[in-house]
Amino acid sequence: MTDTKYRYFIINKPYNMVSQFVSTHNVGLLGDLAYDFPEGTHAIGRLDNNSEGLLILTTNKKVTKLLFSSVVAHKRTYLVQVKKEVSPESLHKLQTGVSIFVKGAVDYITTPCEVAIVTKPANLFELPEEKIIYGQHTWLLITLTEGKFHQVRKMVDAVGHRCTRLIRISIEDLLLGDLQPGCIQELEEADFFKKLRIADWK
Repeated sequence: MTDTKYRYFIINKPYNMVSQFVSTHNVGLLGDLAYDFPEGTHAIGRLDNNSEGLLILTTNKKVTKLLFSSVVAHKRTYLVQVKKEVSPESLHKLQTGVSIFVKGAVDYITTPCEVAIVTKPANLFELPEEKIIYGQHTWLLITLTEGKFHQVRKMVDAVGHRCTRLIRISIEDLLLGDLQPGCIQELEEADFFKKLRIADWK
């Protein structure tokens, strides 16, 4: 790695792990991963305990503002499993905007986004047997440019479907790819910001 002031990582956050190094609850932590992260490493754009996939870790505190408070919206893509078959009508509602509750019990209409029904990827890593959901379900590919608290779960719930699995697979051109659950990849600083499409990082 290039000798820079900050360090940048992506991980495939496993199911049943929170996006933090310390917690008062009995849950899996980032510190449980087999990697010696440098002091000051923290997660950007957290995933909750039941969600999986691409998570950014860095020692650079400016990344959160550059990524989520920028005038330019950044795309995040999720592979989502929901209970039951999704109808064309429900798909259209998800694409054009649905009403969800956000912080302060405010009724919020989601911004139009990309939603498509997809087949289950052949190389998808499986959950433990006790966590697998059987019965009729649908896989969705959802790309957002906003990120309200638990937004994807709330969106599918708003059209009558329970989210049973949620995997973030990309943030702009930063891809999860074939990185396995619990694995870590360190990135060069310039490559990291290039893939996130952030030009004004210096």
